[in-house]
Amino acid sequence: MARAIALAAQGRATSQPNPSVGCVIVRDGEIVGEGFHARAGEAHAEPQALAQAGERARGSVMYVTLEPCAHHGRTPPCVDAVIAAGVRKVCAALTDPNPQVAGGGLAKLRTAGIDVETGLLCDEAERVHRGFLSRMRRARPWLTLKLASSLDGRTAMANGESRWITGDAARVDVHRLRAEAGAVLTGSGTVLADDPQLSARGIHSVRQPDRIVLDAAARTPLTAKVWAAGARRFWFTADDGPAPADVERIVVPRAASGLAPDAVLAELARREVNEVLAECGPTLAGGLLQSGSVDELVLYVAPSMLGHEGRPLARLPGLETLDRRLRLRWQSIERIGDDVRLTLIPHS
Repeated sequence: MARAIALAAQGRATSQPNPSVGCVIVRDGEIVGEGFHARAGEAHAEPQALAQAGERARGSVMYVTLEPCAHHGRTPPCVDAVIAAGVRKVCAALTDPNPQVAGGGLAKLRTAGIDVETGLLCDEAERVHRGFLSRMRRARPWLTLKLASSLDGRTAMANGESRWITGDAARVDVHRLRAEAGAVLTGSGTVLADDPQLSARGIHSVRQPDRIVLDAAARTPLTAKVWAAGARRFWFTADDGPAPADVERIVVPRAASGLAPDAVLAELARREVNEVLAECGPTLAGGLLQSGSVDELVLYVAPSMLGHEGRPLARLPGLETLDRRLRLRWQSIERIGDDVRLTLIPHS
């Protein structure tokens, strides 16, 4: 199963809106076939692995990161191919929460006399499929908030200068995160200040991430770089109005910090967005954290100090008591070039 999860990770940046399933077929202790789902409309992981295994699939054990599908979509049901190949046992790390599957694939395998087991390395499989699982279970994408700061918690100088606080290796790592998430979100303040492209550059990526701008007052210029062709583009505003060519303008309710995050995420889920990387200024970052919308925080810390007048990480309200603080749990700490990457999740 560990090999199947590693294969699944190879398709994270390209398989949207489908999950990047990985599959390994073993017979007599030897891997005889493997595959992963790379792009929507192309072969799923199970048929790829079965084709590689050929006749050796008969009597084999299949390890797959997500329950094989049992419905007709862009491709035929995977369970039919598994049954026809004579696989003896299927070990699925996770049951598919998609209502079109939701245990139906495993049930069909059992009816055909195939032994079925679930739960092996389920935590690892949850992580690699987290965006798809979030959209299916919660009707909203997985949201990662990315921030970069100095040692004293400043994201820019008082005059807004921020290029570059972190080093080259950290910036390349951020572009990797953009590609893997498949969608990048920012606020109008960041667009007005920096005019970012929000693209994945300097890495091999066959698909550019969707670009999302939260802009209650519709301040973003129609000529901003974020609207350049090459990816889906979503402009969230509080009122309807004109938009650049091929940019979808979406009206959602206002909130205290701008636009209602829950409404934004629900609209993105309807457009089959699985995962979002937020790269934004302190006001929007604080609003996302306060709303409880953030599933993961990735913070790059540079070995420098900018002083007390610099821009803070996130604008959060003052607290009267310590027990009201925003608490997070460590997930990992890693050196990236000269900087450190901290990964945390909200404390449940």
